Parts: sequence; C-alpha cells; structure tokens
Amino acid sequence: MRPTVCGRALAIVFVMALAVPARAQSGFPWWKDPKVVQELGLSADQSARIDSVFRSVFPQLRQSKEELDRQEADLSRLLGINADEATVLRQVDKVEVVRGSLNKARTLMLLHMRQVLKPKQNVKFNAVFEQYRRDNPRPAAPPPEPKTPEPKGSSDIKGRPQTGR
Repeated sequence: MRPTVCGRALAIVFVMALAVPARAQSGFPWWKDPKVVQELGLSADQSARIDSVFRSVFPQLRQSKEELDRQEADLSRLLGINADEATVLRQVDKVEVVRGSLNKARTLMLLHMRQVLKPKQNVKFNAVFEQYRRDNPRPAAPPPEPKTPEPKGSSDIKGRPQTGR
C-alpha cells in the first residue's frame, strides 16, 4: 500500500471506530438492516460472520465502558474535593488506560467486521455510512452543568484565596 492509501484506510477505520460501535451498542446492527444488506450485497454468511464478531466483542466493550464510567466518576469526585495533583494525575492515568483499551477493542472489532467485506463492499459501505451520517447527525454535546458556588475560604486553581468575584 502506498502511504496515502494506508493513511486513508486508517482514517476510515478511525471514523468507523467512533461512529459505528456507538450505534451498534445502542441496538443498530447495520449488518442486519435490510437496506444496508441490499446496498452492500451482503450474503447471509457475511451478516452472520459480522454478527459473530460483534457478539464476541460486545461483552468486553460493555464491561470496559462501565469501568470507564466508574473511573471517570472517581476522577470527577477527586476534582470536586480538590484532591492533590499527584492523586488526580494517577486517576487521569487510570481513566486514559481504560479509555485506550475500550477504543482499541472497538477499533479491532470494526477491523474484523470490515475484513468480512469484499473490497467493493467496503467502498459501498463508506458511501452508505457517509449518507447515514448526513441523515443522522450526532447531537450536540449537552450543556455544561451549572457551577455550584465555592465555599468561603476556598482557593483558586493556583492555590490563592478567592475573593468575591
């Protein structure tokens, strides 16, 4: 593969890693959708193989997502109590290790799914996916939670006492 083709392939896998698993986890098995099956020309065997890949990885994805949620909650708690920097950094490391593991498993799942497709089906899949993205844009991020007033005598991020700002 030439570097540009390889780069494009990796970019496509990355985009798919961000988009398809979220829908797959929320009950959108695209490999069973009659419209997608028809557009890609998926055989029953291909659909079954893709489903097998998904079913074998999904429990790990669910478990990793639950662990990520727990670790992020711990990080939020530490930030909320103004824990010391070393403690916060250790927790950030834990969060990122779990997040990386989740992303790696999701990306490998997608790679294995796409390896079931023939080259022409992969090209069609890209077009179908882009159309799906246009028809179903991702919702905007939720608004930030309102800030609670800090208790008197608290300090700012640099440790200076806060004044009534």
